[in-house]
Amino acid sequence: MGEFLGDGEQVVLLDDAGKRVGTAAKATVHHSDTPLHLGFSCYLFDEDGRVLLTRRALNKKTWPGVWTNSFCGHPAPGEDVIDAVHRRGRQELGTELADVICVLPEFRYRAEASDGTVENEVCPVFCALARRPVAASPDEVMDHVWVQWEDVRSAAALDWAISPWARSQVPLLDSADLPAWARSEV
Repeated sequence: MGEFLGDGEQVVLLDDAGKRVGTAAKATVHHSDTPLHLGFSCYLFDEDGRVLLTRRALNKKTWPGVWTNSFCGHPAPGEDVIDAVHRRGRQELGTELADVICVLPEFRYRAEASDGTVENEVCPVFCALARRPVAASPDEVMDHVWVQWEDVRSAAALDWAISPWARSQVPLLDSADLPAWARSEV
């Protein structure tokens, strides 16, 4: 498990066709010429059909202090993506996940931050249910709020309100085949 944590965290590098071609230290891949790599995003729902938005901690290298989907991460080399989603749910939000479902398996994006840092990911998008209350790690999340999907949709309509990947994912999620528990307002 240690290979998935800390400064030695590795990410999976991809070619333009999405084929795995190598690995690199996570600390070295996010810059002005970020190579294509594998990530994931997850939207966490509660029993009332609300979705969790989080504000990224200020120490994050990419998009610090920005509101975004519930959590994101990178599967380690050899790690199944769903296992990585569960791992990051525990690490970032201190919660266990149920009913983890990939709803946008081929989502890909490239975004450049105001400081020139680039994200460049094949980033499957998941939905999941929170099994217990969230206890966010301050190293990952500086704030969080449970909201209705309509609030997420409204934020995605504004260029500045949420992360660029979430802004791109929300309209796709609106037309995706989501589970019933994630469709309260979608």
